[in-house]
Amino acid sequence: MNYRFITIEGNIGAGKTTLAHLLSQHFNARLILEEFADNPFLPKFYEKPQQYAFPLELFFMAERYKQLREMLQTQDMFSSLVISDYLFVKSLLFAKINLSEDEYNLYQKLFDIINPQLLQPDLLIFLNAPVYRLQANIKKRNRSYEQQIEDDYLLKVHNMYMQYLKQYPVRTLMVDTTKTDFLGNPADFQRLLQALDKDYEVGINYFG
Repeated sequence: MNYRFITIEGNIGAGKTTLAHLLSQHFNARLILEEFADNPFLPKFYEKPQQYAFPLELFFMAERYKQLREMLQTQDMFSSLVISDYLFVKSLLFAKINLSEDEYNLYQKLFDIINPQLLQPDLLIFLNAPVYRLQANIKKRNRSYEQQIEDDYLLKVHNMYMQYLKQYPVRTLMVDTTKTDFLGNPADFQRLLQALDKDYEVGINYFG
């Protein structure tokens, strides 16, 4: 496999962390996971989004930057592959949804300073899931502050990702999660491993 930095992305509840764990275990890769539980503004945001959106997004961006910078500054002697369950640009995409225009303009200025300093992934695996499946996964993992997420919000997140991938092409492997079960079906996971041996063009490539 020619890829050295693989990022897994998708909507809330798409299964990003689960797949990241599976791939890191298989390849003995270094794993970088979003530390969302450490964000003190997350539960508050779901209760009062307008009041807490800006500190929420600033905290997320700072933590993601810190994690990815540390990845660049340290060498892992036992693994040359890095697996991450988030793309740094998700900071900007969620900010576009959650912030007022003035807040977003300020946020984007900070993002534009930080983003060029970070390594971009060689391959993005995007887990594309319909809202009903996302809601089922959200309920199943039972994080209290997520239980009130509305379908409309998940649709906004999905549309923002799709708009980004069309506007700023990334080497992407698009996975239809209604047709795959990487955790429950070993054959699906094996097909994904085989797919990772292929070289893909920049843009959206479909897993199937």
